[in-house]
Amino acid sequence: MSFSKAGLQQKWTSEEDIRSVLDELKLMDKVTSLDLSGNTIGVEASKALADAINKNDSIRNNVEDVNFADMYTSRLVDEVVESLQLLLPALQSCPKLSKVDLSDNAFGLRTIDSLEKFLRETVQLKHIILANNGMGPFAGERIGKALYVLAENKKKAGKSLLETFVCGRNRLENGSTRWLSQGLKAHGDDLHTVRLYQNGIRPQGCINLIKHGLSHNKKLHVLDLQDNTFTAVASDTLAQYLTNWTQLKELNLNDCLLKGPGSHAVLKVLKENKFDDLETLKLQYNELTQHTLEHLLIPALKAGNLPSLNSLELNGNRLEEDSEPLSLLPSLFDGELDELDDLEEVDSEEEEESEDEEAEEEEMWDPAQLVKEETADKSVDDLTAELAETHI
Repeated sequence: MSFSKAGLQQKWTSEEDIRSVLDELKLMDKVTSLDLSGNTIGVEASKALADAINKNDSIRNNVEDVNFADMYTSRLVDEVVESLQLLLPALQSCPKLSKVDLSDNAFGLRTIDSLEKFLRETVQLKHIILANNGMGPFAGERIGKALYVLAENKKKAGKSLLETFVCGRNRLENGSTRWLSQGLKAHGDDLHTVRLYQNGIRPQGCINLIKHGLSHNKKLHVLDLQDNTFTAVASDTLAQYLTNWTQLKELNLNDCLLKGPGSHAVLKVLKENKFDDLETLKLQYNELTQHTLEHLLIPALKAGNLPSLNSLELNGNRLEEDSEPLSLLPSLFDGELDELDDLEEVDSEEEEESEDEEAEEEEMWDPAQLVKEETADKSVDDLTAELAETHI
């Protein structure tokens, strides 16, 4: 059964403040879903909630889905740190816990120790949602390491690997991507959904994620990299590995600045290969050209390479308004075409900037060596202990 107090904007500071909620919760015989999002909780109330989870088998032994998004509005950083130190261990003790949503909470670096420990050790987790938490690149690196150790701990415990990882709007930037790529790679074919939108990741970071990480997750269904910066050099890497994801259902590249050549490289793969399951394709604001539309996308649709496509977004590209190819698009697939109300004039196309200026020179690094250096002569337990002592 589901228990929800979502969006009530209640302020639970003391144990008394949250008492009526906990009394109602304790009356339930079986709680499979717990949603307290959209309220705000303090330290004393957090202790009372943690005790309720720990001491009531109806909750602890049954809860699978926990939504603690937007739970700390108006709270001081110290309150957030102490609250997580109470709540996360309580959640970790729930043997059936599969999904946790901690989005829209201002965590940042101050909370990373508790969060990292939770991610490393909660082997029953299958779905992790961390959107808009103010992480930054250093915390993002710690999360990447935690995902790697989680995979090792899951294998040791005989648990299935992670299926969903959402970490959007977290300013992860390039600095997080070396370890984040390894953390994602470690979950292999079990990982189905990855959303890393709006993270300020630039071309070399995108290359790190795709080449050294996501290319190894062969059964991805959803890949959302919206509003990171690719340019042509990272787009070429994406094109190189796109056929690794034959089960892809959603590809979101809106606002990724693929540029004309990059858009061409990606759509060339769609023209030359069939993606039976792709339902959603988002390519807004990428400088995609009329030539690419006419010679790659439309032929891909006509050839039946995207038989499941039902949503296509192309606004903000360099397309000819009211042209015959654009008017033809809606008839080529059974779905929705976004409103094309912000097309860039083809005549205004400026000379492409040198990709040498757009992309950082690729730093040569061996991902296997990266892991080896962290794990050499260490058991998983040793590595976990060492990472627990790591501070930034």
